Amino acid sequence: MRRVVVTGAGSGIGAALARRFAADGARVIVNDLDPAAAEAVAAEIGGVAVPGDAGSEDDVRRLVDTAWAELGGVDLFCANAGILTAGSAEAPDEAWQRAWQINVMSHVYVARAVLPRWLENGGGRLLFTVSAAGLLTLLGSAPYSVTKHAALGFAEWLRATYAHRGITVQALCPQGVRTDMLLGDGSDSASKAQLAATAMDPADVAAVVAEALEGDSFLVLPHPEVAEYYQRRATDTDRWLGGMNKIQRSFDTAVTG
Repeated sequence: MRRVVVTGAGSGIGAALARRFAADGARVIVNDLDPAAAEAVAAEIGGVAVPGDAGSEDDVRRLVDTAWAELGGVDLFCANAGILTAGSAEAPDEAWQRAWQINVMSHVYVARAVLPRWLENGGGRLLFTVSAAGLLTLLGSAPYSVTKHAALGFAEWLRATYAHRGITVQALCPQGVRTDMLLGDGSDSASKAQLAATAMDPADVAAVVAEALEGDSFLVLPHPEVAEYYQRRATDTDRWLGGMNKIQRSFDTAVTG
């Protein structure tokens, strides 16, 4: 991929993707809500920083326009920006709405901006960072789980609709990754502890992505065991939900003693 855009690239998986693509010879546009973080990664890799909010359609269109102006087009767009919010159905409406904007609508805005250009010019590739929560769930984080399911649904719809027209859509679905999202305060502490046991370094996730981009498999699974969990969820849903509830009960017992 010679010309790449990565959102949420100021840290974590996004920064690792930007570094990997640049090391492989790509020209990279680095987008992040934090201008200083975007500038730092861009300076490190010889890329172009375009700060902005992935949840704003105006900012996404500006990002895409800048990418075409700077690079002459885009071969790969990594819609990586995402937020993790802990909480149940009782999470504030504002938390639900922000999760929806960043985890779902940001992908919709990207598709609106790039698809007409790609369909006219012969195709392109979209990589959505969805998370294993989109295939399974994340206990303790209802807004995250629900919006990541929606993000996966949108990616599936795009793949089914445009694959024959040169558009390759892939969904990156890691479990725990050693980033601020896992190590910070956004998720339930019990879930974080469980994910941390098998957490990967962002650079290792980027290596898996680089290999996956050589093909066109829809699901990109840095943690291979997720495929088995996803199969169990689909083929024996009641048993899978019972197992998840058992984990939740263990969390509850740990809290109450």
